[in-house]
Amino acid sequence: MNEAAAKWPEDFAERYRAEGYWQGTTFSDFLRERAHNFGDTTAIVDGVNRTSYAQLNRQASALAGGLRELGIEQGDRVIIQLPNCGEFVTVWFALQRLGAIPVHAQPGHRRAEIAHLARMTEAVAYVTTDLIGGFDHRALAAGVADSYPSIRAVLVVGDLGEYRGDSRFFSFASVTHGDETGGLTGHLVTGSVSSSDVALLLLSGGTTGMPKLIARTHDDYLYNSRAAGERSRLDPSSIYLAVLPIAFNFTWNCPGILGTFYAGGTVVLSQSPDPAHCFELIERERVTMTAINPQLAPAWLAEKSFTNRDLSSLEILEIGSARLSDHTAREIVANFDCKLQQILGMSEGLFCANHLDDDVDILCSAQGVPVSPADEVRVVDENGREVPNGEAGELTTRGPYTLRGYWGAAELNDTAFTPDGFYRTGDLVRQSDSGHLTVVGRIKEQINRGGEKIAPAEVEGHLIAHPTIETVAVIGLPDNTLGERTVAVVVTDGRAAPTRRELSVFLAEAGLAAYKSPDRVVRVDTMPLTPLGKIDKGAVRRLLEADTAAAVVSR
Repeated sequence: MNEAAAKWPEDFAERYRAEGYWQGTTFSDFLRERAHNFGDTTAIVDGVNRTSYAQLNRQASALAGGLRELGIEQGDRVIIQLPNCGEFVTVWFALQRLGAIPVHAQPGHRRAEIAHLARMTEAVAYVTTDLIGGFDHRALAAGVADSYPSIRAVLVVGDLGEYRGDSRFFSFASVTHGDETGGLTGHLVTGSVSSSDVALLLLSGGTTGMPKLIARTHDDYLYNSRAAGERSRLDPSSIYLAVLPIAFNFTWNCPGILGTFYAGGTVVLSQSPDPAHCFELIERERVTMTAINPQLAPAWLAEKSFTNRDLSSLEILEIGSARLSDHTAREIVANFDCKLQQILGMSEGLFCANHLDDDVDILCSAQGVPVSPADEVRVVDENGREVPNGEAGELTTRGPYTLRGYWGAAELNDTAFTPDGFYRTGDLVRQSDSGHLTVVGRIKEQINRGGEKIAPAEVEGHLIAHPTIETVAVIGLPDNTLGERTVAVVVTDGRAAPTRRELSVFLAEAGLAAYKSPDRVVRVDTMPLTPLGKIDKGAVRRLLEADTAAAVVSR
């Protein structure tokens, strides 16, 4: 297996070091420095449990000692599939202390995805939990380990149950050394780990197909933490509520958990994205920043309309992972007494966020400006030529924290990157004269209806403003006459779906061209989502092709 992704050319690496973007620190050293600088400050709030930076540092060393006794060594890959819990953070830093490489899996992944990760990474261990929502993750782990013998150890946060006698299974408590030292100084274990080594493997956030593996180094990912945190003005008083799964790059480092740790702030872990639960945590812990995706925004707005929770501490509500409609953005601004910070981020690297003091029109319509002066952005047409500001084109980028190649994917890398190292994101964007980027859609999702190009995200952004529509996905399906026809798949507020004619009038009043109006409207009870909480357009398409929608309205 080609285990190393493409590295930055040496002249770029030297420049990034010389200009201070890369500072030569590993994540093991980073945690030790946090413990020294912020020792007794609370790093993690997980239910009733509070862990200081000093305690986290000791716990990571204690667990690293136990993991080393299980045979985990520098460079080994370890799959982590845990919910939002303090153990995720401890395991992650314990692996960093060993120089091993965490592979981020999502709680919703099942055999197909985990087997894919095991095969691609040749993982030696798998960290999981017992039961979530009635699903037995131990059985999943046993099945994957049976098929992929490279997995020699399964570490369970919770009850081993029927796997107590399986020699491959270990409880989290049994592996952690009670003295919280594990006999490790940290320097002994990480002495040969370089800041340019791979620190973790993230998964691509696409909505179709198996995820690609993204290798992030200590240098580039730590810079990501610092730059993202600076854009949100995080400091030791910051209290960040982790709502979405923490294995998700958005929650982990945009600025998320690592960005908060960089600033010396406190992370509060939520077990659920339910707004009632999250509002309770915001009130109790005096949360200053949190992050959700557009799919959660309507539920949070609804809860805000009648909650009696004190949300006055909240300063920033960050929304990303998909395009937030302008309509919903303005509702957020009108109803929440905090700053809306839209972002455009990707596990592959580039992170854009609006400035907190941007004009409200920008805050509601744009998805940000790159956070690093060294980020290079080109918006190009299908021939790779840069387009003028204000015109839509594909976002391509390179910089000090954007990958130069996917893990073990040489053939894919030939097409995913330009010859001069720009990553082809597949995002259709417009760039303003101020540098702000607005997402229009995805290249591959573009619908060609009779020669007219339609960006689904644009139409979705207008349809979500319809009073009966709560969630919407616009899909292109083959058509013998037009090449493709558009279908609007909607979840409503309980009322019947609007007809095609009604939506045509609604979109015309919004100023959209007639050809962008859906040819068909399909109502479903729930919208299929990926493990990352994005609309799973592959599943939506299969639903349509199987003609199993709950109700179809076409006029």
